[in-house]
Amino acid sequence: MADVIHPFYESHRDALEAAMRHRLDLAETLLRERAQLTDIEAIRQEVMAAFEIVLTQMPYVGGDTSRMSDFFMRLLGFMAISRVLRRRGVAPSVIGEIERDIYQAQLLTVPEADRLAAGLHFMSAENQALMREQAAMSASADHQKAYPADFAYDFVESGPGDSFEFGINYTACGFCKFAASHGDQEILPNICGLDFVAYASRAIRLERTQTLAGGADHCNFRFSRIVPDPKT
Repeated sequence: MADVIHPFYESHRDALEAAMRHRLDLAETLLRERAQLTDIEAIRQEVMAAFEIVLTQMPYVGGDTSRMSDFFMRLLGFMAISRVLRRRGVAPSVIGEIERDIYQAQLLTVPEADRLAAGLHFMSAENQALMREQAAMSASADHQKAYPADFAYDFVESGPGDSFEFGINYTACGFCKFAASHGDQEILPNICGLDFVAYASRAIRLERTQTLAGGADHCNFRFSRIVPDPKT
């Protein structure tokens, strides 16, 4: 079964492959200028082949019933890019910079109104209520037994004097588990670095001072709204 894509991800294959091809289009100049790579078409083919492998490795964590399924689908494709560039001798830090710029460029192709609407939804009371429920489910013994490759996290309420609106403490990281299972520890921090551009594109400020990938006992995500400057 190692080479079989889970039916949930198979049903999203066309969209996932289209997103990867878009990323590679955006990557061409970055690969030439920052990684001094010129055989872009060969790299494109290698990355898409590596992505097919990633699809077979992508853990199923409940499909539409788990908010983390979307995180795996949006971000694990970058593991394919990282694997190919690392094999070609590109330093992990440079790979991380390239991937952040690719992801930011891709996110900014979404109309601003749609991105801001998504940000408002994420910060809404309704979504916070859903995340409380999902957090409780994620940390339950039954869920972790059924989906051992999933994240586990706690919802963090803000208190008097806090500068954030709410937070999430990830006590188990699906990306860390994935990296440990497939030998991707060296390139794992690249995935962590994508969080900041993802939230900023929706006018959400993410503050985070520690990660499980960096050796902490949890990742401390703290969220607040970015208020536009009326002078700009």
